[in-house]
Amino acid sequence: MKNIANFLYEAGMLKRTPRSGFQFLGSGAESVAEHIFRTTYIGYALANLSKDKGIDVGKMIKLCLFHDLPEARTGDLNYVNKKYVSADEQKAVNDLAATLPFGNEIRELITEFQEGRTEEAKLARDADQLEMILALKEYKDLGNTYADEWLGFSLKRLQTEMARKLAKSILETDSSLWWFSDKSDWWISGGKR
Repeated sequence: MKNIANFLYEAGMLKRTPRSGFQFLGSGAESVAEHIFRTTYIGYALANLSKDKGIDVGKMIKLCLFHDLPEARTGDLNYVNKKYVSADEQKAVNDLAATLPFGNEIRELITEFQEGRTEEAKLARDADQLEMILALKEYKDLGNTYADEWLGFSLKRLQTEMARKLAKSILETDSSLWWFSDKSDWWISGGKR
């Protein structure tokens, strides 16, 4: 059980590991855990939209959940960092997997995600990119002009038609509409008359 406790502490490290690319955007901040959180919801949605193609929803959730787990050990390297520094993610995964009774499953999921060959892996990789597209759209809606430039690169990384359709809808939707589409008198009176 001690190794399980250590694993849970390690996963908690992702809450304190910043996504380093936002420093170049000039606004916004996000931890790796926050990124994984929304990526998992996106993966769940994509998997459910693709169930008729035999996509395993449970597997999709696990692929999204574990895809950036090695960053608890390696940190998050953004695209500029990766030009000069390389992290041994495989060693990080192997070292973690060796300590857990379910370590082989985690290693297999991370490998599948990284290789991107299965339909679930392609969708999970798209979920990863869609999370960045959502974040960039939110920053664009708040006036960050650099976000618009970055969107094009994330859009080009999408591999599936389902993800491209969702990305189109994301870009056409104001990020505040989910809660502020009803511009009624409620916002004045708070529902009290």
